[in-house]
Amino acid sequence: MSLTFFPPPLQQINSEIARNAGVDLYVLRLDLMHPLVNGNKWFKLKYNLLEAKEKNFTTLLTFGGAYSNHIYATAAAGNLFGFRTIGVIRGEERLPLNPTLSFAVQQGMQLVYLNREMYRQRNTPALEEYLRQRFGEVFIIPEGGSNLNGIRGCTEIIDRAMPTAGYAYAFDHICVACGTATTIAGIALSLHEGQRAIAFPVLKNGAFLAQEIESLLTNYLTSGLPTPSTSPPSWELICDYHFGGYAKVNDELLLFSQQFMEEHGVPLDYVYTAKMFYGVMDLLKQGFFSKGDSLLLVHTGGLQGNVGMEERLQRFSKI
Repeated sequence: MSLTFFPPPLQQINSEIARNAGVDLYVLRLDLMHPLVNGNKWFKLKYNLLEAKEKNFTTLLTFGGAYSNHIYATAAAGNLFGFRTIGVIRGEERLPLNPTLSFAVQQGMQLVYLNREMYRQRNTPALEEYLRQRFGEVFIIPEGGSNLNGIRGCTEIIDRAMPTAGYAYAFDHICVACGTATTIAGIALSLHEGQRAIAFPVLKNGAFLAQEIESLLTNYLTSGLPTPSTSPPSWELICDYHFGGYAKVNDELLLFSQQFMEEHGVPLDYVYTAKMFYGVMDLLKQGFFSKGDSLLLVHTGGLQGNVGMEERLQRFSKI
């Protein structure tokens, strides 16, 4: 597999809904950067991989659920860049492995399973010490790449759109799906005056993420790491489009994803981007944005998860 990463295309969405709202709508296609390590996952892994290499680690250890895009991307990145990888998976082993975990194993990742009670301790020094005693000197990357390195990588996402857009202030609003809040924190830190980041949590009752975002921003701004913008981070949460919670979907969301693909040629993953795109289109109908606004929707990849999700939906439909 190639080590080449392509500049993500900037695609305009010629939608009647956007035209009626008087808004210009664009998608930053991070899903097209690399066949395996793409989306926001690459940006969250980039500086973790560099630090591991600089400190002469040979093994990466990280955490995730059984359908985790982060596990998928870390396994692929480890294989590409010459690291051994260990994936600590939430819950019990289930055979046969689903497509995400099967791919991880094919990439050379060793899977280790923790019961949910132990998994909740994944960010504690006690569990980290247990893992180091078991596996030796490993470079630990938090679930979802949610650390200072991950935020630093995400400060570079919007810069990828600017050469194509032609100028630094091209977009009034940058919209992104939100899970761990790492990506929205990085994007908010990179914005110029007058720009605003809007996060769409994919978890039920996602308002708690506001405190997490503030914490991530504070920790980063006091870390001494590079900050691309001198403007105060401007962001907001819109928590109304989770469709029941993490990895929850319904027929309305599936139909929206199918129609969006047919009309605009942009595939959406059901867990993250579909919910954000649905939310943006619904807000356009409501007149949430001002006429003349320019919106950038960040496609964070994760399309590999659709295979496992569709298999699960087919099983449930037969019950």
